[in-house]
Amino acid sequence: MSALIELNNVSRRYTNGGQTLTVLDNISLTISAGEFVAITGSSGSGKSTLMNILGCLDTPDSGDYRLGGRDTARLSPDELAALRREHIGFIFQRYHLMNDLTAAANTEIPAIYAGSNRSERRARAMELLAQLGLAGREHHKPGELSGGQQQRVCIARALMNGGEIILADEPTGALDSASGREVLATLSELNLLGHTIVMVTHDPLVAKHARRIIELRDGRICADNGPDTTVHAPFTQRVAPRSSLRQRMADSIRESFMMALKSMNAHRQRTVLTMTGIIFGISAVVTVVAIGEGAKQKTLENIRDLGSNIISVYAGTDYNKESNSYLLPSDISKLAALPGVGSISPEVSTDNNMTFRGRSVPVSITGVSRDYFQIWNYPVLQGGVFRDDSKASQDVVLDENAVNSLFTPAGISPVGQVVFIGPVPARVIGVIKNTRDYGFGDVNIWLPYNTVMQRMTGKLNFSDVVIRVRDGADTDATAERIRQTLILQHGKEDFRIFNLDKYRRSEEKSAMILNLLILSVASVALMIGSLGVMNIMLVSVTERTHEIGVRMAVGARRHDIMQQFMIEAVLMCLIGGVLGIALSLIISGVFSRPGAELTAIYSWQAAASAFLCSTIIGMIFGWLPARKAAAMDPVTALAGE
Repeated sequence: MSALIELNNVSRRYTNGGQTLTVLDNISLTISAGEFVAITGSSGSGKSTLMNILGCLDTPDSGDYRLGGRDTARLSPDELAALRREHIGFIFQRYHLMNDLTAAANTEIPAIYAGSNRSERRARAMELLAQLGLAGREHHKPGELSGGQQQRVCIARALMNGGEIILADEPTGALDSASGREVLATLSELNLLGHTIVMVTHDPLVAKHARRIIELRDGRICADNGPDTTVHAPFTQRVAPRSSLRQRMADSIRESFMMALKSMNAHRQRTVLTMTGIIFGISAVVTVVAIGEGAKQKTLENIRDLGSNIISVYAGTDYNKESNSYLLPSDISKLAALPGVGSISPEVSTDNNMTFRGRSVPVSITGVSRDYFQIWNYPVLQGGVFRDDSKASQDVVLDENAVNSLFTPAGISPVGQVVFIGPVPARVIGVIKNTRDYGFGDVNIWLPYNTVMQRMTGKLNFSDVVIRVRDGADTDATAERIRQTLILQHGKEDFRIFNLDKYRRSEEKSAMILNLLILSVASVALMIGSLGVMNIMLVSVTERTHEIGVRMAVGARRHDIMQQFMIEAVLMCLIGGVLGIALSLIISGVFSRPGAELTAIYSWQAAASAFLCSTIIGMIFGWLPARKAAAMDPVTALAGE
C-alpha cells in the first residue's frame, strides 16, 4: 500500500522567554491510505503539535513532511489551504462550530471555499446530516444541539469535500460515554469506506478502536504497533466544483457578502454605533455641498435678477462716514455719454412720514429717474412708473410694504389715491414688488429726483448714481472709464465705484473658498467615523480569531479571509453612506421648506461621490484589519477561542 502521509526526521521547536522548547524531536512516520491510526500520549507529549503538522496547519522547523507525495515545505500558504480543503477534514474536541450559523450552514463552509455551487452544496449538506442522524435538525444552531449532535455536525463538515483524510483531535473528549461511542462507531464506519483516520487521544480505551496505535513521549515515538496490513480500499471520491471559474468567483463574493451580513446582524448594536460615524460624516459632507450649491445659486439668482451689468457710483470714499463730496447733474450728463453706458439714474434719498386718511407710517424716500426701475429690473405689480423725470411731478411709486401699511387695512386700491409725504401731496401711480436691497419691513417709496430735490431736500446734488452697462459691453472697462471721467470732473477721486459683475465674481470665489473650508471641517467628521470603522473592525478581528482559525482549517485561503473582512467593512460603510445621504435629505427639508431663504441643491454627482467615498473608506480603513486577519497563523487562531 502506497504511503499517503510521510514524515522524515520532523522536529518542531518553540521559543519562549529566550528558552527553546523541543515539542517534536526527529519524528519519522509513514501512514498508508485507508489506515485507522490513533496517536496517544500524555499531556505535553507533542501529539496535538503532530496533528497540526499532519493537517498542514503548522510547519516543521526541520525534516520533511510529504502529503500524497507533495513536499509541504515547498507549498505556499494558499497551496497548503488547498490541501486542507481538498484532502483533509478536521474533527475537533470542542467542535469549533460557528454559533450564528445553522447546522447546515456550518456543514457547507468547506464547500464554499471549494467553489461548489449553492444548490449542490446545500443538497450535500442535508444528505450528510441525514446520514449522521440529524434529519430535522439541519436548521438548528449549535446552541440548540447537544454535544453529540454538534460533534456529528463537525463530522459532516469534515466529509463535505470528501474527507479523504480525517484528523480527529480528542473527538470524544467533550462528550458523554454514549455520545462518545456513537462518534467512534461513525469513525470506524468511515474507515471501512476507505477514509484514512488519524485520531489523537489520551484515552487508551478510545485508542483501541484504531487498528494502529502510535504512542508519543517527550516529543518522540516510543511505541508503534506497525502499519495496518488489512486496510480497506482507500477513499478516492472528492467533491469537485462543477461551476466555471467566473461563477466560483461570483459565488465567493456573494457568500462573503452573506457572511458579512450575518456577522453584522449578530452584532447589531455595535454595527449601528460604528455606522453612526459614517452616517454623520457622509451626511455632513453631502449636506454642506448641497447647501453650499444652494447658497451659490441663490446669490447668483439674486444678482441675475438685478442684472450683473450694473455699476453704482457713490459720493465719498468711506462707506461708514458722511461725505462732503457730491455727484452733480453735470456728472450725470458726462457719464451718460460714455461708451458702454446704457441707462443711468441719479439717486437722492431722505426720510419722512407718509399719510393717507389719517394713518401715517415712516418711509424711506428715494428720488430717481424713469430708467431706475428698468435698471434694477423691479417687477411692477399695479399701475406703472413715471415717464417724465425732467419736471418735479408729484407722482409716487410704492412698494408692497407701503401698500400693506396704509391701503390694505382699509381695503382700498392704492393706484390713483393721493397721499401726503410730509406736507407734499403725491398721487400713487404704481406699486412694485418689495426689493431685496432694503431691510425687512422697511417701507420704501420712489419719486422723480427733481421732485425730491426741489420739494423735499432743497439740494441740487446726488448721493449716488446707478448705471446699467449695455449688453455685450465690458463692465470692468466701463467702470474704469467712469472712474477716469469723474476724476477729471472732480479733480480727485472722491467717490466709490461698485461693480456688480465684479462683485458676482468675487462672491463666487468667496463661496467656493468658504465651501472648501466647511467641507474640510465636515471631512474631519467623516475621517473620525472612518477611524471608528477601522477600530471596530480590528476589534472584530480579535473577537473572531477563533472563527478565522476554523475557516482556515477547512480550507479558506488568505485571500478568502481578507475578502470577507474587506466586504464587511465596505458594506458597513456603504450602508452608512446610504443612511447618511437619507439624513442629509431630511436635513435639507429644514432649509428647503416653503418660504425659506436658503435651498439645498442635490445632484446625482453628489450622491455618486458619496457612494464612491463610502466604498473607498471601507476599502482603505478595512484593509488593515482584513490584512491582520488574513496573516493569522491557523494554529494560533484556533487556540483563540
